[in-house]
Amino acid sequence: MRLKTSKWLIIFSLIFAGEMIFSLPFHIARFFRPTLLEAFNLTNTELGDIVFPYGILAMLSYFPGGIIADKISGRKLMTLSLFATALGGIYMSFIPNINGLYFLFAWWGLTTIFMFWAPMIKTTRKWGGSLAQGKAFGLLDGGRGLAAALVSTLAVYILSMSFSKDLTSISDEERITAIKSVIWLYTILTFLAGLLIWVIIPDEKSIVAKTKNNYTNLLSVLRNGNVWLQAIVVVCAYSAYKGLDYYSLYAVDFMNMNEVEASRFVSYAAYLRPLGAIAAGFLVDRYSGKKIISLSFAILIVVYFLLTIITPKQNNIIMLMANLIVSFIAVYALRGVYFALIEETNIPLINTGTAVGVISVLGYTPDVFFNSLAGRLLDSSPGLPGYQHFYIVLIVFSIIGLFATLLLRTKNNKVKSIKNDIHEII
Repeated sequence: MRLKTSKWLIIFSLIFAGEMIFSLPFHIARFFRPTLLEAFNLTNTELGDIVFPYGILAMLSYFPGGIIADKISGRKLMTLSLFATALGGIYMSFIPNINGLYFLFAWWGLTTIFMFWAPMIKTTRKWGGSLAQGKAFGLLDGGRGLAAALVSTLAVYILSMSFSKDLTSISDEERITAIKSVIWLYTILTFLAGLLIWVIIPDEKSIVAKTKNNYTNLLSVLRNGNVWLQAIVVVCAYSAYKGLDYYSLYAVDFMNMNEVEASRFVSYAAYLRPLGAIAAGFLVDRYSGKKIISLSFAILIVVYFLLTIITPKQNNIIMLMANLIVSFIAVYALRGVYFALIEETNIPLINTGTAVGVISVLGYTPDVFFNSLAGRLLDSSPGLPGYQHFYIVLIVFSIIGLFATLLLRTKNNKVKSIKNDIHEII
């Protein structure tokens, strides 16, 4: 039996499911990296390499997943994805060895992307309509951020309850028990998200018969230069987002925090995601996505530069924390609105799934290379030099992202100018 669907129930279910689908592959490493490394007996490099098969399978899934999203009900696809992802959480709770983790992340590369990503983006675009894309995607990512923050706060509490009062001498058994409890929390919530999607999201009839020619639609997307520029914007913004995964480890190494305090800091910072994403969404609807994205990249360039040149000391920890917080906000703003560019570049709604697939194939390649790169940077140059190299890489991505956004803005302004000239002649 299904509930009568309302517009706000739909966006709520998309928000909750859209975050829980990625909670098992990413939240545990993001919020609890020091504990995860110890419990599974991994190095930074090994954990980065484990995510590599996820990135490969995800990259291969974006494009066919986009095509399927234009043909099959998003409700069915997203529900199946969430249930399959939760099964992986059950397996992870047995603390598999490194080979088992390679298999697990490859499985998640399929379950989280192939039948989920494009249907979620397409349903959100339909929810926003033509006049509120910034609002729609800002609410989606901001809401996802709030869901991540709330759940991670609960998870940090569960983690802390699994440790003894003396956090300076945590045993291996305590770490394993704690991380198992966190894994089960995310597994149960992922399964519940699948039930929520099944109950709330309206079913759709296939629209294959209404499409003129799928091959023609694909070619029109591939020939659209704006699509490739958007993909570059996404890959740079997503690299910055992946960089947030290393902040808890940075806090332990340089900000005098223990494992629980570092997890709590990153968890509390996640509450900035709704602020950054939703504010950016409304600003996009008032100004434009390209302006807000350009500003966000510019802010990140300054912040990463400061983190590169500042030597962590007891008297500048507040300054370091402030820079990290500003980068959280800028990254969340980027995450919240970069798919709003699809509407700004006038890609037909019927081709949304295909466009999302093409953009995501390139845009989410950091899932393939970023963790391995970051892990090697940190392990090959222990201490501060490793983090300096890490932030320099993020500066480079931010500069490329800024340049791509400005190019996209210039290109679209020229098209608008030509259209206005034609209109005046007519």
